[in-house]
Amino acid sequence: MVRDVFNEQQLSNLIGSLGIGHVRYPTAGSSSMSEAQPFYVNSPYGITFAHNGNLTNARELRDFLDKVAHRHINTDSDSELLLNILADNLQKTGKFRVNEEDIFTAIKDLYGQCKGGYACVAMIAGFGIIGFRDPHGIRPLILGRRLANTGGYDYMFASESVVLEALGFSKFEDVKPGEAIIITRDNVSRRRLVVEQYTAPCIFEYVYFARQDSIIDGISVYKARLAMGEALADKVHRVLGDNLDIDVVIPVPDTSRAAALQCSRKLNIVYREGFNKNRYVGRTFIMPGQQLRRKNVRRKLNAMALEFHGKNVLLVDDSIVRGTTSKEIVAMAREAGAKKVYFASCAPPIRYPNVYGIDMPTRQELVAYDRNEDQIAEEIGADKVIYEDLDDLVESVRKFNPSIEAFDTSVFDGKYITGDVDENYFNYIETERAGVHDPCTDNESIGLHNSFRK
Repeated sequence: MVRDVFNEQQLSNLIGSLGIGHVRYPTAGSSSMSEAQPFYVNSPYGITFAHNGNLTNARELRDFLDKVAHRHINTDSDSELLLNILADNLQKTGKFRVNEEDIFTAIKDLYGQCKGGYACVAMIAGFGIIGFRDPHGIRPLILGRRLANTGGYDYMFASESVVLEALGFSKFEDVKPGEAIIITRDNVSRRRLVVEQYTAPCIFEYVYFARQDSIIDGISVYKARLAMGEALADKVHRVLGDNLDIDVVIPVPDTSRAAALQCSRKLNIVYREGFNKNRYVGRTFIMPGQQLRRKNVRRKLNAMALEFHGKNVLLVDDSIVRGTTSKEIVAMAREAGAKKVYFASCAPPIRYPNVYGIDMPTRQELVAYDRNEDQIAEEIGADKVIYEDLDDLVESVRKFNPSIEAFDTSVFDGKYITGDVDENYFNYIETERAGVHDPCTDNESIGLHNSFRK
């Protein structure tokens, strides 16, 4: 946790007017200390770099940097690859000092070289801060400003608006897909360098990752989750019929609460908190190994028999990935005395890996892979599993900003917007996970909260 690393004294000793930070574990490479971000290269110009996302052509980039650019890569992280691509592009100017035009050109060239989802911040020593976002806008990046004591403005990039709000920033706006923004002591320059046919923000930000009081790409996460709950209620009616035998709607804390509340309201069934969360246990999804994850679910949640005993319950969760946590939660509900346990997911079945910065398992590790809903229910021990339909999920988010024509929904439908993910790519990832280590895509854990939590 940041609070365990930086105390007030350490922060007060930091000097200068520029800085970048990063609090996310890697989704490519290992979780070793050597891969902690930001990364830094001294040549050229002293560039510090942090990144949220994942590159899909990391192997090719590593080969290029080694054989053509002759830049040495120290870690397995694709963030270091991005940094060195940017550094190589800047070095080609041959200048003693670069200007904004040189940086825009270097980033535009990077867009042509790097495929995947990425939101990046960089700092060039003595020059300024740079923020840029992948051409499809898959990963979020937001810019805010606040009035400074000097009478000018402070500027800050973050993954979510809530970070900016908490620090007194206002007038925040999303960095556009394919846009780069350069902030110096004297100026703010911005330019949209690449315009793709579709903007495709990751819909999983709204389902799970973003905090509910954030606004991303003009969409309130909280409103989107309320809408997901309403759509889920309609799906429950369609699956179970009008004579619902549900006594109580219970959320799986925390991200599903808003959806569960709205679902219960539309179903006209009482909402109750049935699980008490232990705030002193770390996040279970980043823990390696199924057995350890199962054990920590029990440590993290406690089922209150008062709300379960003798009742038919509808459990509402944001999604079902491996099914490990869901299986334990269903078992806990039954042990607490539930007669029937229906399990409703605000997201459709997850049948494909995420390759853009959400470290989800390979296909074989996903509980929905090659299973229908009855088989999934049997696997997790529920009487029935009810999934939100993909069209309903997309509409629940999109209606708050109709200008967004598409979202990245690849984990549900296998349609990867960058166009470079195919069966060979899946086979490569799955072979690597099976024990043939490749430094470009060594993904060990699942999920995350976004980077740049400064």
